[in-house]
Amino acid sequence: MAKPSGNAPAPQPMQERSRRTREMIIEGALAEFSTKGFDGARIDEIALRAGVNKNLLYHHFGSKDGLFTALLERMYETIRQRQDDLQIRSLDPVEALRKLVIFTGSVWVQHPEFLRLLQSENLNGGRHVKASEKISNMYNPLLATISDILERGVKQGLMRENLDPIDIYISITSLMAHYITNAHTFEAIFNRRLMTAERIKKRLEHAADMIERYVVRD
Repeated sequence: MAKPSGNAPAPQPMQERSRRTREMIIEGALAEFSTKGFDGARIDEIALRAGVNKNLLYHHFGSKDGLFTALLERMYETIRQRQDDLQIRSLDPVEALRKLVIFTGSVWVQHPEFLRLLQSENLNGGRHVKASEKISNMYNPLLATISDILERGVKQGLMRENLDPIDIYISITSLMAHYITNAHTFEAIFNRRLMTAERIKKRLEHAADMIERYVVRD
């Protein structure tokens, strides 16, 4: 029996091969679902993009629904991990809130594919998010951060009382997410380029100004 060549790469452990296969499938799913939505995406195309056979895809994720749920979890994890890196609890409450608004808006700019996935998920009634045991829990630290900012702002006499952190987060998200998802039609209507670096910077500051003026006491 021939001995393995000394230059041959060592075989990957089974766990590592499995992890890499899942990663390739998730990458293929992101490309397919973000361009065609859940209903338009095809498992055959995802398997082809990932370079795996369809049976292997089903082995790892069980179904198209299972794969879409796993993809949403991965995208939410990516966004939350980036927000976890944002050190704002030691900042002045108003400065911390502005930084959170600008950071959150910047994430939406950098990940427009996530917004397209969310549009598709809303058309499906949010059923994959509801089926996930992870996604809702990912928001607890973020809401705790917003609550901390608001509480400190109230104690310092800077911010209004009885503000709901969930309402604040939805408003923060809406100010940039709507801008990005509708950029093409806005550009066509108003004949103005909206996704240039300069214009995005102005929009982020605009969003921060609006949130600040809403929460800060007169």
